[in-house]
Amino acid sequence: MEKNIKDKIKKAVALKYDREKDTAPRVTAKGTGLIAEKIVELAEKEGIPITEDPDLVTALAQLDFHDEIPPELYRAVAEILAFAYRINSKMRNSNR
Repeated sequence: MEKNIKDKIKKAVALKYDREKDTAPRVTAKGTGLIAEKIVELAEKEGIPITEDPDLVTALAQLDFHDEIPPELYRAVAEILAFAYRINSKMRNSNR
């Protein structure tokens, strides 16, 4: 990760969604400062898509670990999940 990107990371929230188990995505990690940087670093290392939305991160950071996101955040999170699915699909297709 570039130093200037790392410097501007103040908060990060990680979500997980299992269509077969969950009715909505769940908060699996969250943090500020160094912890936020580590969350982003791990996501990059694992090839997990990352997107920036400071307002959404602020709302998600108020949730407890393993909480499902509330209905009022469904649309915003759905847009991010669609982004992630598109990226994953492109990566799978390019590896064939």
